[in-house]
Amino acid sequence: MAWFYLLIAGLGEVGFVTFMKLSNNFKKLNYSILCVVSGWISFYLLSKALKVIPVGTGYTIWTGIGAAGSVIIGMMFFKESRDWKRLFFITLVIASVIGLKVISPH
Repeated sequence: MAWFYLLIAGLGEVGFVTFMKLSNNFKKLNYSILCVVSGWISFYLLSKALKVIPVGTGYTIWTGIGAAGSVIIGMMFFKESRDWKRLFFITLVIASVIGLKVISPH
């Protein structure tokens, strides 16, 4: 269950930064509320996951999911660059997250 919490926490991190961008510096109330709720869910589930998963592994995977997901959302919805170098390095982040999960003893 800890890995499920960590996955959802990472997706919550993606929601957090996406809604932060959409809130226009917290000027749009709906997106501001979604930002705060997503951030709270993300941190809460991360804390639950870290009861079982080692802190270094959990934090790195949470950050990786958040970073990779944010880049993908940026490319899909905010017309951010899809340069091959950017895609290459985000692929390395995703591969690293998968690698940490595979070698984790939990």
